[in-house]
Amino acid sequence: MRIVAGELGGRRLVAPRGWRVRPTSDRVREAIFSALGDIEGARVLDLYCGTGALGIEAISRGAAQATLVDRDVRPALGNVRNLKLQDKVDLIRADPTTWLNPRTTNNEQRATQFDLIFIDPPYKLAARLGPELDPHLPDHLAEGGRVIVESSARRPLALSLPPLRERRYGGTLVTFHGTLGEDR
Repeated sequence: MRIVAGELGGRRLVAPRGWRVRPTSDRVREAIFSALGDIEGARVLDLYCGTGALGIEAISRGAAQATLVDRDVRPALGNVRNLKLQDKVDLIRADPTTWLNPRTTNNEQRATQFDLIFIDPPYKLAARLGPELDPHLPDHLAEGGRVIVESSARRPLALSLPPLRERRYGGTLVTFHGTLGEDR
């Protein structure tokens, strides 16, 4: 698995054996970022980050900062250290649904808004997680921002934010969400 493009394009990302992570494939990452276009200066939130592939790809393509959240950030930590991205990436060890909830997070986290929010949970949990994530996403999404969800095509993660675009890659469904009135 490699970073597809940008400043770090071609650099290897590690997915440790035996860890319960399912990294987003190079092909799907390329499709996601091609659809997003220019993300220069974006603030990125990568929920259920696993190896950090989506957040790191965003940094490589010009995002200013990425926050990676997962219950176990060790797989992402190895990649962040190997690529020397500590100054651009914040790793947060927490349950993503709990972290998003303003009643369970500190004021600094609550005030942070992101231009891009990636959600790539374990596929088997996606159907349950939609209702848990949905009420808290608007508080973290900057004006004009996008939420990009990767889930199983058979059991997709559903959100109330309007879907702007949907693409299927084998058994993977990628849905781009935004706010009403946006047509990008």
